[in-house]
Amino acid sequence: MSDIEIQKVTAHIGARVLGVDISKPLDDITVAALRTALNEHKALVFDDVDLDDEGQQAFARHFGDLTTAHPTVPAVAGAPNVLPVDSERGRANHWHTDVTFVLNPPQASTLRSITVPPYGGETLIANSAAAYRDLPEPLRAFADTLWAEHTNDYDYAVPDETIDEEQAAQRAQFTSITFRTAHPVVRVHPLTGERGLFIGGFAQRIIGLSVGESRKILDLLQAYVTRPENVLRWRWSPNQLVLFDNRITQHYAIDNYDGLPRRLNRVTVAGDVPVGIEGKASHSIEGDASHYTSVAS
Repeated sequence: MSDIEIQKVTAHIGARVLGVDISKPLDDITVAALRTALNEHKALVFDDVDLDDEGQQAFARHFGDLTTAHPTVPAVAGAPNVLPVDSERGRANHWHTDVTFVLNPPQASTLRSITVPPYGGETLIANSAAAYRDLPEPLRAFADTLWAEHTNDYDYAVPDETIDEEQAAQRAQFTSITFRTAHPVVRVHPLTGERGLFIGGFAQRIIGLSVGESRKILDLLQAYVTRPENVLRWRWSPNQLVLFDNRITQHYAIDNYDGLPRRLNRVTVAGDVPVGIEGKASHSIEGDASHYTSVAS
């Protein structure tokens, strides 16, 4: 414990962790210290990690049961809990929180650098609790009352006529099972009690409003999430791992590397069912994700 050092990267989000070899089993005191740091900083960076897929999974298991790689997208061959975030399989250059279209999205995500382009390819991670605190009081009170429908049956960025055959196949795979879930727009973190804006790219509609009305409100709230002061812009180096709290962040992979190879491997930790400020839990509208994730208590 005395060897752990936490170095803030920005004022509102992100810290480097020194003095921990995450390739080895961690004792309970070390895991508790990392959890405390994650609660505070929302994203933790580990440099010079000596991990393969098994090691990444073993590290993530310190924080809870693992999900499978994804509800609809194939895993790494022979590693059902590992999702290849590979430029050859598409580029997720949009703001989102992982898999919010299911009832209990992952509580935490780990990303490990496999192939890093010589320039570009950063990951942006935003603190949605800081965004909530930034809201003017009348807008905060309004957001507290809202619920949003999250779904994977969408395309939020690319019109049908602009995608090629390969991209169409990827989209068909992603939407091969339709999921629709109602989540509170303001989620209460189960460990810290912080309130955060729980929206992002899979939030398609405010319940009770039209699509057009919903888009205006979601865009307004999203602008607070993506304020530069609430965002960590992480430039990847070889052999790095980033752990972030998926319950109270959003992220965005920047497509700014000229089509060069870029690959991260993702392992996620099963999460709890989100709860709003009045104690009401999210509910599923369509789609069963029990093949993908258990529910964390």
